[in-house]
Order: sequence, then structure tokens, then C-alpha cells
Amino acid sequence: MEKKQFQAESKRLLEMMINSIYTQREIFLRELISNASDAIDKMYYLALTDPNLVFDKDSYYIKVIADKNSRTLTIRDTGVGMTREELENNLGVIAKSGSLAFKKENDSKDGHDIIGQFGVGFYSAFMVADAVTVISKSLTGDSAYKWESTGTDGYTIEPYEKDTFGTEVILKIKDNTEEESFDEFLEDYRLKSIIKKYSDFIRYPIMMDVAGKRPKEGSDSELEDYQEEQRVNSMVPIWRKNKSELTAEDYENFYAEKHYGFDKPIKHIHISADGAVVYQAILYIPESIPFDYYSKEYEKGLELYSSGVLIMNKCPDLLPDYFSFVKGMVDSESLSLNISREMLQHDRQLKLIAKNITSKIKSQLQSLLKDEREKYEQFYKSFGRQLKYGIYSDYGTHKEVLQDLLMFYSSKEKKPVTLDEYVSRMPEDQKYIYYASGESNERIEKLPQTELVSEKGYEILYFTDDIDEFAIKMVMKYKDKEFKSVSSGDLGIEADDKQSDADSANNDNNELFEYMKSLLSGKVADVKASKRLKSHPVCLSADGEVTIEMEKILNAMPNNPNVKAEKILEININHTVFQSLKDAFEQDREKLNLYTALLYNQALLIEGLTIQDPVEFTNDICKIMV
Repeated sequence: MEKKQFQAESKRLLEMMINSIYTQREIFLRELISNASDAIDKMYYLALTDPNLVFDKDSYYIKVIADKNSRTLTIRDTGVGMTREELENNLGVIAKSGSLAFKKENDSKDGHDIIGQFGVGFYSAFMVADAVTVISKSLTGDSAYKWESTGTDGYTIEPYEKDTFGTEVILKIKDNTEEESFDEFLEDYRLKSIIKKYSDFIRYPIMMDVAGKRPKEGSDSELEDYQEEQRVNSMVPIWRKNKSELTAEDYENFYAEKHYGFDKPIKHIHISADGAVVYQAILYIPESIPFDYYSKEYEKGLELYSSGVLIMNKCPDLLPDYFSFVKGMVDSESLSLNISREMLQHDRQLKLIAKNITSKIKSQLQSLLKDEREKYEQFYKSFGRQLKYGIYSDYGTHKEVLQDLLMFYSSKEKKPVTLDEYVSRMPEDQKYIYYASGESNERIEKLPQTELVSEKGYEILYFTDDIDEFAIKMVMKYKDKEFKSVSSGDLGIEADDKQSDADSANNDNNELFEYMKSLLSGKVADVKASKRLKSHPVCLSADGEVTIEMEKILNAMPNNPNVKAEKILEININHTVFQSLKDAFEQDREKLNLYTALLYNQALLIEGLTIQDPVEFTNDICKIMV
């Protein structure tokens, strides 16, 4: 029996593959089962062209057999088998794929896809085995042959006795080391879990002998050992069934079986695309937010299958970040995989699928918003924040996709409303979409800055998420209507008489306001008469792009950027407090100093800002009381 050497290039590739191409050892079983499935597929293709060959699908199967005593794992198939020449070419020359050659010769459009392309998956067996034996008899040959190898030192081929055509791959599993245990690949429960994970939807039965105990015949208490052959895989994936065959319960069961979440999905999307790129997908919009969703540990992505074989647990490239909450899977025969079939090559097909999926998710959310408002509000409570982050990220690139999905609490409706609903109710004379920011709806309702807008009868959107204002800054306009904070310096609705009164008050009391401004130097940019206040004595407004709420959020971040809004202290000239300020300015500057400090700190408290010196503030109150 002659020992043959791998080609030098093949030897280097084998060493590299065993040590680095595959990231998980368990992948070997996926690859060997995929090869076995290919062998049966070839029988199917040959039956299409050979009238003497009848393909009875029920007669074909893959069997996985673990033997702990001999430390062997066998993968047996009833496929087409290999001749001596095919064993030489397919196993003796690494990266020469028999499946790829067969695929080129027998190109078919019937929906059966040969999985193997690269001819390297077989050698992943050496990650867990000291020696690999292949016994095969070809459908077209009279003799069987045995191929054996212990790895990079070469291989042998010799005649062998085998009655039926097909192939057996026998792995001599490695002994355990101090660092690693290989026993797991001889345990039935572990093998079943690997098969379910990667090969559950192989279209042929994957059989295993399952051991157990059952009551002994004639005895109520005595048990006996038994062993029976069971099919491990599901075979027909849910996504390849007609939607009309499936119920809502079927989709929910699949969601639970795949461990996509512990909740029930709000909605599912079943896609069967047959255009520029062919793929099937089942996507889910979850009901509740995962505990780690906003942490670094959370991984977005969909399960990716190629012809029913799991390639990636989470493929992030199929989902944009703003839809990272979506769960589910995609199965396609069109994707270009890399040599290990564990990663994708970034190609046109992948981008087409991702684009199509994004469009389908948005359509489903819009449908939910329109037809099942309560469910949408439930979804938005969990994931609305992510949609806003999507608008804010990438400098507003995705605002057109997401802005119609946004919702904010309305001062008039007392419930969340969309931007479209807000704009549709705007009076003709209203120029802006008004919003107010704060920690809660209750606090916003009490803000002095809302008084003038509310008096005009205009609706105000309440921003209570820290991302809200930042996202809206990226939107800038919605249906040609600009957004305006009720705390901005100019609301654009002040009546001429109000404007005139304020201008007159500023001129008449210029010295008073300049004096107060000097007392608050470094704290406010200006002190002036307010055009917005009705019942409250004082408030803060802001000029420029940075609002007071944005200042609070930015400065609460770990790397405090010390951003400051350009604050204006506004005084209500129709409030009795204003007369006290004027009197103190004329008669008692020390008292004016006290009043100014109190009003400024009062304005800070209204805004939810921190008072720099709480002790001084309480002492000032005591001085007033005395």
C-alpha cells in the first residue's frame, strides 16, 4: 500500500486551515454533513438525466454514529459515492471541490443547490481527529476504496469491501489534553445540539441511535436499556413553507425555538424574494427590549443560512443599526461565501438583501402604526429611542427613512402623536413645530416658557428622551416646517404690542438690566424683559444652537465637554416682582443683589439645573424672610 503526499501548497493550506480558518471546532460536523447532503443531491441530479436511475428520496439518509469505546465518530451517507480517481482528486488535492465541478457540469434551476464549493470543509475534521478514514463506493463503479490520512504527512488509498454505494467518514477523535476536551464530540446530546444548530434544515434525514431506558415488559418498576434510531433534524424549514400553510402560532413557536427572545413578537415578516437575488427570510419585531440592548455586549444581526445550512449566528451586515432590534433569519443560495463558509464576502447580493430587508421592516412598522396603533405604541415604548439614534447618527443620513416613524407626547392630545399628525393639525398662521424639553411630561407642563405658545392655542411636543433634541436638530424640517424650542430666544409668535412693550421696557430699564447682568457675569449672556411670560416672574431662554436641555445632557456625559448654552435671564415686567426690582435698584442695591441671585437660582431650579451654592441660596431665602 503506497503512501502518497499532499501537494506542497495543499499541505500548507491544510496546516493553516486546521489552525486558523475555522474559529469553532464544532463546525467540522456541519461540513461533513453538508458533504453527505451534496452526495445525495448528486444522486438526485443524475436521476433527472438517467431514466434507469430512480431517485426515491425516502431511501436516502445521513447517519451519525458515535462509539466511545473506540473513540470514533462516523458520518455515513447513501449518496453517489466516489471512485478511486475521485478520492484522489477530491481528497488528495485540497481546495479542489468535487461538488463545484459537478455543479458546473449539471447546472440546474430546480431549486436544489449543491452546498459545497471550496473543497476544504472535509479537512476541518482534522481539528478534532488524529486520523480520518473515508470508505466509499461509487454508483458508477464496481469496487469500493478506503482513503486514510493522519493529517499533513499524506494519505493512502486501497481497495475495500463495501456492498452498497455511498460514503462513510470515520474520525478517530483526539485524546483530551490539559487545555482541551474532545470527549464532547462523542456525546450524543452534544452531537444532536450541533446538528440542530447548523444542519437542522438539511433536506435529508440525519439519523442517530439514541439510547435510553424504558419499563421492562411485564414489570411496573424495573427498567431496561434500549436503543432506537431517531431523526435529529427538522428537514423542512418553516421559511420554505407557503405562508397560507402557517399560523401565527407556528411563527411564535419558531421564535421561541430559535431563542430569539423570551417575549412574544409583536409582528413577523415572512419574505420569499425571487428577483435579482433569491432569498427567504422570517423577521420578527420583538415586544420587549432585551436587558442588554443598550450595552456593548448586545450583538445585532440575523441568522444567515446558505441552502438551509447555518453559516453565521448573527450577520450584522443584513440590518442597519437603527433596526438592530429585529430578530430572525435569512436563507439564500445567491451569496458569495468565503473559504470557511463562516463569513460573507461583501458583495452586491448581500447589499441587495440588506436594502430589501430594511424596506420591508419600515413598511411593516408603518402598517403597524396605521392599522394597529396600540401595538405600535407598545413597540415604540421599547425601541423608539433606537429610531431617534438612527436619525442622529451619520449626520442625519437616515432621517428620510425614520422621521415618519417618530412619536412624541402632545400637549393637546395628551398621548403620543406622529410628526405628520402634528403638522396636519397646525393652524394656518403657525410657522413652527414647537417642542419643550424636560425630564418628564409633568415637569414640562409646568415650564413658564410654554405659556405664550399655549395661549396661542398651538400644540407642543414634549421631549423627555436625552436624544430627542439632538435627533430633531438633524431632521431640521418636517414638511417644510422648522422645529422651534419654546425656550428659544425668538418664538416667532410675539404680538406687535408685546414686542413693543418689551422693547420699551428694555430701553426704560436698561441700567437695571445691565446691573443685573454684571452681577450674573459668566452665568448669563443677557438680562431682559420677557415677551413670553404670563404668570411666572422669571425664566431662562437660550440663544444659539445649544439649548439648555442639550447643555444638561452633554455635561452629564463621562467626558464632560463643558458645553454651555447662551442663557438669557428673562424678567416678567407685568409681575409684582419686577416693581420690587425697580425699587431696590433705586433705593437698596444690596437688596437688588439678593433679589437677582434668588431669581437666577429660581430660574435654574425651574430648568432642572444645579444650583452652584445651595447653602448660599437657603441663606438668601432666610434673609428675605427676616
